[in-house]
Amino acid sequence: MNYSHRPWPVPRKPWVMKQTWEHLLFAHWKIDVDVIRPYIPDSLDIDTFDGHAWIAVVPFNMRNIRLRYLPEIPFTSSFPEINVRTYVSKNGKPGVYFFSLDATNFLAVQVAKRFFYLPYQHATISTRQDGETIHYHSNRPKEEGKYEFTASYQPTSDIFFAQKGTLEHWLTERYCLYTTHHNKLFISEIVHDPWPLQQAEAKITCNTMVPISEFQSEQSEPLLHYSKSIDVLLWGIEKV
Repeated sequence: MNYSHRPWPVPRKPWVMKQTWEHLLFAHWKIDVDVIRPYIPDSLDIDTFDGHAWIAVVPFNMRNIRLRYLPEIPFTSSFPEINVRTYVSKNGKPGVYFFSLDATNFLAVQVAKRFFYLPYQHATISTRQDGETIHYHSNRPKEEGKYEFTASYQPTSDIFFAQKGTLEHWLTERYCLYTTHHNKLFISEIVHDPWPLQQAEAKITCNTMVPISEFQSEQSEPLLHYSKSIDVLLWGIEKV
């Protein structure tokens, strides 16, 4: 894996987990900083592009999940997931902050909550591929209809790699995530190749994933990108 494009050095410690992400849809919406600020920890700065914050809903499939030096664990190495995220920074280091991460694998959800302090939720998710079109539906059984996403999406262009300074690069080329636990801030470093992006189209028939009432009432047409596959390395969390 090539590290030269990463904006800061790779951690000296060894990575702890390897994953492959497939058939991702990046659905992005602008949102006012004042609207999103109450939902973000005070210890983090909201990152903006041309004065706007952004929220993303990202459905995809995970596979090849394994810990360093260990083989894949049967029945836990492949499952669909959907993330809701925004963009933040700390000490000048831009990253991702997750509102939620929904997945079908109960064990993986519990491990991620305990060891990465991430807000994972158990969900019922179905995916089906028809040619290049992905049909995706997610719902949390215990909160029927409250956190739900239904869409069909597909790529509409050749693959391209976002150039520095563009909105696409700012949205996708993020190499750490932030999370909190007991009012303390933590970071996890991430490495992957530059995103092989494609323009996309999507028919989103239900999206109640974002826990911000102003967003739900004013939801506009999203900016859409697709990526077929990328391999990812993750490091363990560390206190900031």
